Amino acid sequence: MNKYIEQTQVRKLRGKLLENEPLAKYTSWRVGGPAQRLYQPADIKDLSLFLSLVPEEEPVILLGAGTNVLVRDRGINGTVILLHNTLSELSASDSSDSKLILSESGVSSVKLAHYVAELGLTGLEFLAGIPGTVGGALAMNAGAYGNETWKHVVRVETINRQGKRFMRQPSDFQVGYRKVIGKSDEWFVAAHFQLQRGSKEVILQSIHDMLAKRKRSQPLDLPSAGSVFKNPENNYAVQLIEGCGLKGCRIGGACVSEKHANFIVNDAGATAADIEELIKYVAEKVEKEAKVRLESEVKILGLRG
Repeated sequence: MNKYIEQTQVRKLRGKLLENEPLAKYTSWRVGGPAQRLYQPADIKDLSLFLSLVPEEEPVILLGAGTNVLVRDRGINGTVILLHNTLSELSASDSSDSKLILSESGVSSVKLAHYVAELGLTGLEFLAGIPGTVGGALAMNAGAYGNETWKHVVRVETINRQGKRFMRQPSDFQVGYRKVIGKSDEWFVAAHFQLQRGSKEVILQSIHDMLAKRKRSQPLDLPSAGSVFKNPENNYAVQLIEGCGLKGCRIGGACVSEKHANFIVNDAGATAADIEELIKYVAEKVEKEAKVRLESEVKILGLRG
């Protein structure tokens, strides 16, 4: 990085820059090769400055908590910017019978859910059971139990490759099931949610019940990336995978969970290649036997082997 950033500019940066940093510890599957460069910004202003200094030809990837991504074993050529626990501002302001919540993208979905619950605000209870960050929830319109992230968004802040920030409205995006399409050269750095007041006791009980259900039905004790495949229209991926007899199916150290068939777990020192191959195998098997093409929720990053 120092090769293309003037030393006077480097001294203005307040974040942490690492070179050839292994990414396995930053992903929920606990696999992945090194990032050529990894930058952890101090805050949004620092991120803006950093991006303004990165040449246009340099590949840049923003990473949250590393859920719903698979980093290949050869790693990532370019710069990875880690937002988890760096863009961490979380605040509330009043608006008649509701409240506006500002959350930066590096805040964990779980933290946001509990924060608003303690304020007696309803609507985001489902996020308590979704690993990842607010940025990731925005990017994929994360949802559960009939609720979705963008249902409560009133505006978002984005940043582009030049470090310029924008305030965007929901109407600026095409939002669908596990899909959000906006400007290709911008990333989410913050969101404003509008939430209604409710009973704190009822909200907290709802979170408790959802987490208990999740614990009973999902393999939370093993490294995974949550659900691997989106639910097809009028169907459930978990039922299709289970119906094809794929529970327990294994490639190397990666295994289709016996507890929840839409989870692939790393239970025996899997490589990213093991996981990627198993994702492909499951999709092909379901398409062949059930005549349904499954679409992966997982974004695969990095250099092919």
